[in-house]
Amino acid sequence: MIKKLITLGVLLFAVLLTGCATRTKMAFENDGDKITASSKPVLLMTVTLKNSYKTSYQPKLLVVNVEKPDAKDSKDRLNFTMDDKARVESNKAEIGNSYFVRMELDPGSYKLLGLTSTASGFLINGYFFAPLHSDIVAKKSGVYYLGHVDATVRERKGEEFKAGSQVPLIDQAVVGASGGTFDIAISDAFATDEALFRSKFPALKGVTIVKDILPAFDRAQAQAWWEAH
Repeated sequence: MIKKLITLGVLLFAVLLTGCATRTKMAFENDGDKITASSKPVLLMTVTLKNSYKTSYQPKLLVVNVEKPDAKDSKDRLNFTMDDKARVESNKAEIGNSYFVRMELDPGSYKLLGLTSTASGFLINGYFFAPLHSDIVAKKSGVYYLGHVDATVRERKGEEFKAGSQVPLIDQAVVGASGGTFDIAISDAFATDEALFRSKFPALKGVTIVKDILPAFDRAQAQAWWEAH
């Protein structure tokens, strides 16, 4: 068990901090960006992260982890990195930190693996991973809305998957990553999210946004993945 936890920790840190994945900017970073008939498909979603277990350490989203099927090297693994336009961070347990995610992808099938986040304090720097394992398809040129992901850290019970790796031991324990798990809910918040996206990103003016909501979170699948890694 300890070996498995260390392996998982090494895997997550490697994906985040080394060349094991391609760091990828999100769409519409510049207000002058335009969507044309030849543009790649863009997938939108909102994310809210909270920590109800260790409330002084609210997770801040670093990257959204996406992979191509049967990924073999870094070009098949994409880390969509948060930017200033994405972040709406309160650092309050009752509100959490929210993000506007815009993933521009080549047409094709992908796996939305999950969300890597961090929480820090004096001499403490911990990391979380909220698993999603959702199959997504980037269709023809256009803009697609995947929904809202709400991921909240709570105290772990029994053998539930952990909210992060076991190591580094002190940091992960203090922020609640090793002693916590994630409750994850996926919902259709298009009624509110559409207007928010349009107000933040001029490129969406006059562009049709098609709903393509992610399937419900499969906790059993996430548990099986955690146990296998």
